[in-house]
Amino acid sequence: METKSAKSVDWFDIRPGEVATELPPAFDAGLYYIGRIRTPWARREDCPKNAAESDTVCTVELDPRYARALDKVETCSHLILLYWMDQARRDLLIQMPRHYSEGRGTFALRSPVRPNPIALSVVTLVKVEDTILQIKNIDCLDNTPLLDIKPYFASVDSKPDANVGWHRDHHR
Repeated sequence: METKSAKSVDWFDIRPGEVATELPPAFDAGLYYIGRIRTPWARREDCPKNAAESDTVCTVELDPRYARALDKVETCSHLILLYWMDQARRDLLIQMPRHYSEGRGTFALRSPVRPNPIALSVVTLVKVEDTILQIKNIDCLDNTPLLDIKPYFASVDSKPDANVGWHRDHHR
């Protein structure tokens, strides 16, 4: 069996140990992209592993038709962005994260690879100017479709006692 070199790896290929499934023949719902997230990352391997690792200032370009929906957003220090990882695989049930030695079920991971590749990040809002938001703490490819913006409420969104058992004992 031929092994690909690190430079020729297709970051969207299935990895050894991963399990895929056949997808349903049709979609159940439709979505409206409300804008685009602009980042300096054009390739998956260039993206930060998670949003908290990135202090890079990136931009949300909101569709002008939603400008009025930004009323009072500038008063928020943090926002929740929901976005569509449009280049992600959608058929994996078991994934082999690069930094772990065993597979995990898709629903036990925050990977963009999932039946509905919806990602979530709590971002720091830096500045709002018209329909342009400058943000930090995002981990997606340039031109990623934006699904929604919500305010982050530390009083209800933070769960300090939450844990992920399989990750808690992992030492890097």
